[in-house]
Amino acid sequence: MSLNNLQPPKGMKKQGYRVGRGQGSGNGKTAGRGHKGAQSRSGYHSKRGFEGGQMPLHRRLPKRGFHNLFRTEYAVVNLDTIGTAFEAGAVVTPEVLRERGLLRGQVLPVKVLGRGEISVALTVKADKFSGKAAEKIAAAGGTAETAATRE
Repeated sequence: MSLNNLQPPKGMKKQGYRVGRGQGSGNGKTAGRGHKGAQSRSGYHSKRGFEGGQMPLHRRLPKRGFHNLFRTEYAVVNLDTIGTAFEAGAVVTPEVLRERGLLRGQVLPVKVLGRGEISVALTVKADKFSGKAAEKIAAAGGTAETAATRE
């Protein structure tokens, strides 16, 4: 096999249907485009979402509320989960949480929430902490570090 004798498999390439080549072909005159209207003209292409003049779906559906374009989504982890997964004195970082399977899916900044109790002293490094979570970590003898406090 060499470059000069490469060819597609049999049946892969199909000859295009030639329209507008006389009445005898069964597809002459208007060439399957019907009479008049935008779709019969050359250069026609419909706008994305166009439904033939009917009110398009994106305009029929109600829009409600305010959607902040600059909102930051956080991957959340609760204290009870962290407390059971780590031993005393461990350093908990987002990378370690992902390795242990406590954070799944897309890579987002991590926020620690205060659900449950924590009894072991841990150094928890995350992007954000809820007020209760930071209090409970400190009460257990650990430290809660954000990127701002690490610098």
